[in-house]
Amino acid sequence: MRPRLLLLAAALSLAATCALADTRYIEVPGGSFRSAIKLADDTKDRLVVATFRVREKLVTNAEFLAFVRGESRWRRNRVATLFATPGYLSHWSGPLTLGPDAAPDEPVTGVSWFAARAYCASEQARLPKWIEWEYAAAADEKHRDARNDTVRQARLLANLMATFGSPRVTPVRQHANVYGLLDMHALTGEWVDDYAALFANTDTRNPGENSELGLCGGAALAFIDRTDYTLMMRVAALSALKPADSSRSVGFRCVKDMNIDNEVVPCSASASCSAHSY
Repeated sequence: MRPRLLLLAAALSLAATCALADTRYIEVPGGSFRSAIKLADDTKDRLVVATFRVREKLVTNAEFLAFVRGESRWRRNRVATLFATPGYLSHWSGPLTLGPDAAPDEPVTGVSWFAARAYCASEQARLPKWIEWEYAAAADEKHRDARNDTVRQARLLANLMATFGSPRVTPVRQHANVYGLLDMHALTGEWVDDYAALFANTDTRNPGENSELGLCGGAALAFIDRTDYTLMMRVAALSALKPADSSRSVGFRCVKDMNIDNEVVPCSASASCSAHSY
């Protein structure tokens, strides 16, 4: 029995090591940026975003499985109810088994905000602020800010309509933008650290019978650009969630500040990656 246990431990360690070795953080040069959202405490037209590092891809089921194997308190049968509701990882076959509804290379969904934060901390990282996510997601394959491209906007909206609410998502590693970040729009919504601050006209601490509709309305009222339907849908999806909730339509990726000392994949030296205002 002991040799089997040692073999299993070695296999789990190898899986975790492989997942970590495949993790890349890409430098996103900072700049001045006009958000589509009127943030609660923001009185400026443009915000300065500092250079930061973004996880190349969304966290996958395989990576989150390696995490909960090492952090048993985040397994679905052990997590505290304060940090996760019953829907947490409910599509997995078991606490330590992915099963047919959760392929290893698909983005992990069905995780709470608390769990996403804990995972990022395990990579010496954090969840992105909304402005950081929006800033990085504004890029397409060639431009740092492609938000005025109506063809792109229509494509992103179609992708989002097809993805949100779907029980399955496609594997990661598709649709790289100018920074090299993958799947910023194509697969799932994404948790951000300060998501509750997006809803200046609502109180997420006071749920009621019509809380979801109220929160969605609040999110719409906070928008400066109400023609960006894709972004509005993402904000509305987050607004319906409390920190302990989980959704099959919401995954996450992590970011790092520039003072965290580890491997960085620099943005391309092309002119499109140089810092500037937009």
